[in-house]
Amino acid sequence: MSEQNYKDFWDEALKEIHQDYINKGQETEFLIWFNMEYLEDTLTEIKVGVASDFMWSRMVSMGYVSAIQSKIAQFTGRNINISYVVKNNVKSPYTASESQNSVETGNSVNTPEPQSQQQAPSIQQNNIIQENTASSAPEVPVFKQHPKLNENCTFEKFVTGENSDFAYNVSLAVAKNPGKAYNPLLIYGGVGLGKTHLMQSIGNYIYAQKGDTSKICYITAENYTNEFIQATQEGPQSINRFKNKYRKLDLLLLDDIHFFKDKIGTQEEVFYTFEALEGIKAQMVFTCDRPVSELNGFSERLKSRFSKGMCLDLQPPNYETRCAIIQKKLANMNKTIPQVDVDVVSYIAENVQTNVRDLEACLTKVLGFTELTHKSITPSILQNLLRDQVSQISNENITIDIVQKVVADYYNISISDIKGKKRNSHVVVPRQIAIYIARQLGGFSYPQLGDDFGGRDHTTIMHSFNLVEDKIKIDSNFNSLIETLIKQVKEYKK
Repeated sequence: MSEQNYKDFWDEALKEIHQDYINKGQETEFLIWFNMEYLEDTLTEIKVGVASDFMWSRMVSMGYVSAIQSKIAQFTGRNINISYVVKNNVKSPYTASESQNSVETGNSVNTPEPQSQQQAPSIQQNNIIQENTASSAPEVPVFKQHPKLNENCTFEKFVTGENSDFAYNVSLAVAKNPGKAYNPLLIYGGVGLGKTHLMQSIGNYIYAQKGDTSKICYITAENYTNEFIQATQEGPQSINRFKNKYRKLDLLLLDDIHFFKDKIGTQEEVFYTFEALEGIKAQMVFTCDRPVSELNGFSERLKSRFSKGMCLDLQPPNYETRCAIIQKKLANMNKTIPQVDVDVVSYIAENVQTNVRDLEACLTKVLGFTELTHKSITPSILQNLLRDQVSQISNENITIDIVQKVVADYYNISISDIKGKKRNSHVVVPRQIAIYIARQLGGFSYPQLGDDFGGRDHTTIMHSFNLVEDKIKIDSNFNSLIETLIKQVKEYKK
């Protein structure tokens, strides 16, 4: 049972943050986004109640949860995790100050009249937060929120660039003509590049046009698999319900299909679902972390269905696009960054070249610092603030392809040699070295390395790694060679 170890620290942290927001004239923001009920704690975690999963995701993405964690860490000297449960009728002790009208009535600060520009989000019966449009512009239609889609995933909020222009335009064409243009649509690419954003934008666009008359389903491959397993365990009636649920849709949005690897039973069900939806001309959209041709552990007939329509590749954004993404994010949040002799946007864009998610994480940390300390950002503060993120992201930018390219060039062999089945020493040794460096720098799992090194078994990969690791310990010249190659990999510019 909880001892309420941190309740006093929690209250003091919220009290200080509340006062900070009052001083900035942003008390309404505090009352909306810090609306959490303290439930219980352990020595390492605080559990709170919030109104909905969406509310929590917004609190996390906007940096409000990390702001509380930072305050509590200042008081306790410990990094305490904050977890949540969805709870009806959240009881928050924080109410508006005398100069602040009630958020629940939709009034603005120091104004007895109803808001004319923007009402505070209200919690609906289905626990979905919706923002009302400006009453001064009634010609703008109210955004319809699908209960399973993220309201921030719209075409208007997607920043395009050379890396994503084509994918954006094809996705928009699909949304305007579902079931007719590019069906199925498959979007693939690395983590945090906007695959799910574009997928859900299609769903939000169609739902905004057709509402509940269109049967739309968004689900991850993992959840789809879990549902199918549960239905199988429960018997024929559950199986029939499962089939009826997914085979009579107007739009299926299936995220992260690479999860289906080696799941033969689930793959078979996906295949028949695909056939059924194609028969009724329903639109299908899939996302994946790699091209269909590189999906190992999949039946050929399912791979052929995934690649039957349009396949789109999302690449990391270039510098100009990264700047635009950060500026768009600031504009959407109505935020500015006080700075001295430094361009925060340019610094982040120059040093974070991986994906949108990493850009947003760095921006959130900078905003959190300025809002909590009320200090301007200087070059030294910025470098120190993002030191860990930039260093971590630098290693995350290392791919297996890059390692294979550097090692192959060094030994004057081809990448196909490294991935291939040749067993002569002038190929085997570079292959083992590439496996070792890829795992050391990128942290890739043995099964993942096996897939990318010619479909080898994970025990073979583990053996190669151990051979190199052992030789490093006893051969100083070999160790120097490995350090040289590691340096080249880190300095490699794609």
